[in-house]
Amino acid sequence: MSQKAFQDYYPDDFNRCFGCGGLNKHGHQLKSFWDGEETVAEFTPKPWHTTIPGYVYGGLIASLIDCHSTGTASAALYRKEGREMGSEPPIRCVTASLHVDYLRPTPLHGTLKLRATVEKTEGNRVTVKVNLFGGGELCAKGEVVAVAVNEKWMKKWIK
Repeated sequence: MSQKAFQDYYPDDFNRCFGCGGLNKHGHQLKSFWDGEETVAEFTPKPWHTTIPGYVYGGLIASLIDCHSTGTASAALYRKEGREMGSEPPIRCVTASLHVDYLRPTPLHGTLKLRATVEKTEGNRVTVKVNLFGGGELCAKGEVVAVAVNEKWMKKWIK
C-alpha cells in the first residue's frame, strides 16, 4: 500500500505497542489503513503463533482485533475533527473494553485479513467492530471500545 498506516503517525513514545508499535522490533507491527468507510489490516502469522498444529492461538486473534481497533479509533477521531493524521495534538487511543467471538479455527498458514467499521463515536470514546478472516472465511468477530488518551496524560509520558 502506498498510503501511510495509522500507526506510523503515533508519537515515538506511543509507538511501542507489542501489537502495532512500529518501534517494537519484537511485536506484530500491525498496519491499518482506510478503505472507504472501513479500515483494513493484514497479518501473516508465524509458526510460533500456534495453538494446535495448523491453527492460530486465540491470544493473537484478540491482539490483532485490539490493535486494529485502537488504530481505527484514532483515525476516526482525526476524521471527526477534520484533522490530518499526525497533526498536533496527537490522538492516541487505548482499549477500554475488548470482546472477541471465535467462530471457527483460524488457519496458521496464509494471511489474516481484518476489516473494521466505526459503529459509534461519543466524545473521546469510539466503538469499533472488526471481522477477522483466515483462508477466505470469517473466523472471529470483535468489538472494542477505545478511548483517546487525554493531552495531559500524553504530555506526562512524551519526553
